[in-house]
Amino acid sequence: MTGPGLAGAAAQVLVVGGASPLLTGLMRQVRARLEGRAGAGAAQPWRDLRKLLRKEGITPHGTGPVFRLAPLVLAVTVLAVAAAMPIATTGSPLDGAADLFAVTALLALGTVALALAGLDTGTAFGGMGASREMTILALVEPTILMSVFALSVRVGSTNLSAIVASTLHDPVKVVSPVSLLAAVALSVVIIAEAGRIPVDNPATHLELTMIHEAMVLEYAGPDLAVVEWASGMKLTVLLALLANLFAPWGISEAGYATLPVALAVVAAKVALLGAALAAGEVFMAKLRMFRVPELLAGSFALSLLAVAASFFLAG
Repeated sequence: MTGPGLAGAAAQVLVVGGASPLLTGLMRQVRARLEGRAGAGAAQPWRDLRKLLRKEGITPHGTGPVFRLAPLVLAVTVLAVAAAMPIATTGSPLDGAADLFAVTALLALGTVALALAGLDTGTAFGGMGASREMTILALVEPTILMSVFALSVRVGSTNLSAIVASTLHDPVKVVSPVSLLAAVALSVVIIAEAGRIPVDNPATHLELTMIHEAMVLEYAGPDLAVVEWASGMKLTVLLALLANLFAPWGISEAGYATLPVALAVVAAKVALLGAALAAGEVFMAKLRMFRVPELLAGSFALSLLAVAASFFLAG
């Protein structure tokens, strides 16, 4: 445990927590411009969160501790992942906990907590959204595991920092069929995990299509602010993971001097990926619900091919 490592972990948490609403605002602004609208500005999500925090919290009648604790569990799990993952530095004191399986389990824990909260309300929408979310989670989590595991074969470790450091020291490893297959599979499941088009539409409230929004319909005030904030942080963390696994250049390995540059570089990479995702959403339509498992099953097949190719090429 070193001073630069502690500073890096703290900086990662602060940047993810503070910049995630700006990423959401940037994506909305990109969509607005491409659709011919002026947009509300990249800082609008921060203003929305401030407005929600000033409102009174409302707890539906009949709900228990699960409903009240779910937003906190979702936010804490994402912040824990942000502290452990190699976002801006590979020298975090939680580096040993940044294992592929631990990080995936933490992200799944937050999703499960939110799904249980949707069931706890006893409403039809909450149950429908929780059921759909669990169906997607059952297909997304194995794909994330297999995609990153394909990259870990050449390193001999499932530790995310070790994988990123290995790619940083030997950039030629990125140019391979394994990386291409894993990148495509991981990109698809990140879109699904973050609830973006074509899997889900974060701007809709149509009962036949919504997934994430169906689980949080009963939240209001500060609780809703925490849920929205945590959802933005989750998207930021997932895009940072995608960027650093396949383009880790600029990440800091040790020292205070390189940390500000690393934070600026990862912010630029995440902003670029977010803008590209938002631009793609303008030209895509949301898939029908029964077609979503087909898309995710295809991404899982690509991750399996990536794992098979990694063993063949390693041999």
